[in-house]
Amino acid sequence: MSNYNFDVLQNGSDIRGVAMEGVPGESINLDETAVQRLAKGFLYWLTSDTKKSASDMTITIGRDSRLSGESIAETFAESLRPYGVKIIDCGLASTPAMFMSTVFPEFNADGAVMITASHLPFNRNGLKFFSRKGGVDKGDITDMIVFAESDYILNNLMPAGAKPPEQGNLMEAYSAHLRKLILDGVGNDAPLTGLKIAVDAGNGAGGFYATRVLEPLGADISASQFLEPDGHFPNHAPNPENEEAMIALTKTVTANKCDLGLIFDTDVDRSSAVDEQGREINRNGIVAMAAALIADKYPGTTVVTDSITSDELTEYLEGKLGLKHLRFKRGYRNVINKSIELNDAGTDSQLAIETSGHAAYKDNYFLDDGAFLATRIVIRAALLHAQGQNISSVIADLVEPCEAQEKRFSVKAADFAAYAGKVLDDLEVYVANGKMPGATLVKPNYEGVRVKFAGDVSGWFLLRKSLHDPLMPINIESNHDGDCEKIFALVKPFLSQYDELDV
Repeated sequence: MSNYNFDVLQNGSDIRGVAMEGVPGESINLDETAVQRLAKGFLYWLTSDTKKSASDMTITIGRDSRLSGESIAETFAESLRPYGVKIIDCGLASTPAMFMSTVFPEFNADGAVMITASHLPFNRNGLKFFSRKGGVDKGDITDMIVFAESDYILNNLMPAGAKPPEQGNLMEAYSAHLRKLILDGVGNDAPLTGLKIAVDAGNGAGGFYATRVLEPLGADISASQFLEPDGHFPNHAPNPENEEAMIALTKTVTANKCDLGLIFDTDVDRSSAVDEQGREINRNGIVAMAAALIADKYPGTTVVTDSITSDELTEYLEGKLGLKHLRFKRGYRNVINKSIELNDAGTDSQLAIETSGHAAYKDNYFLDDGAFLATRIVIRAALLHAQGQNISSVIADLVEPCEAQEKRFSVKAADFAAYAGKVLDDLEVYVANGKMPGATLVKPNYEGVRVKFAGDVSGWFLLRKSLHDPLMPINIESNHDGDCEKIFALVKPFLSQYDELDV
């Protein structure tokens, strides 16, 4: 029996690994054997979850523009063929579209896999899995890995008549779905006429949004850039959180006098925007925008966000929009699952969103879909344009913090999670005992330790442990120039006590 160690490929609710040579010190671990066995592990998991035989199933396969994507897709498909699965090759696709292949009747997929590593470098790749219930959770990935490593379990998959893969034009169906949302939302046959919208796809899979969604509805997309899929990502990282990427879009919007700019990550499950003045609608801004677009329809609903959102955002959501804000944990599945949990318990929660641009609406299957969020923004921009107003008016009342910083400290201890946990426990006691001047613990708090300062120094910090890496990030925001460094100066003596924490 062979020994496999696919645990290193788990990244929360995804699979991610090195799929190509090209970066010194990074050896391939998402190789052909791993893909073959993970494909079978997914199939075994799906048969167990649906109680259907493999030969009665349809599985769709899509990929982003990564250089290794096509070969991984082919290997994945060939690994499923002996079991009689109906395989639909969707080619270049987006992650949200792959889930929608389980919804669209012309595909009617039981399961879907998207081959992507989001915004990571060109040599990386990964797998995201869906069933008709939605994206799989961390525990599901753990189960798939157990299945993939087990010869005994995989031998329980019974071969059947192999079916050749079919080709499916998923992105046309998905684009038509988004066009219909805009037509219904704005209310005429050419709803985007007169709007100039720049789309930055970062050479990922998002170029379709400009050419297949916006342009057919009358938008001027002439200022759009980097729409061509290119797995080398030659222009900038395909990542709305990347400073260089956002600068590239703001410059384009300003130079071309656009009404709106939209930017996607590689697989289009995240998006952010730029307003007509060239100002970023990002991080706190994209959360505020996503919430403002549904505030009238769902008054008082709870918006679940990740842990690093600002106090000013809370004031905007609750004071200006009349919504409720639950600041939860990092990790898009964490915020989505919390929102679902609230609904199940009787509390209406229509939006789960991370500051990274992962936005999941209840009325869109709680699917983190960058193109769906972009579509809601476009609809509002078109309605405002007809009234002589601009998209910046939507979140004009949002106040941003004066300063914001993030520092990341390496944890050198062998059991980094336990060591980081002790640092956090000690910090909570340290602050509670009044040893940090002007500091009070923020409660309730669901991740790390959040501390607020009032008085001569005004702001807050959040110290937490990374979800996956031996790191402790600290986020600091302040209300006055220079206060971020003053806050860090108050925290540093505490942190410096820990030899295995590199500050």
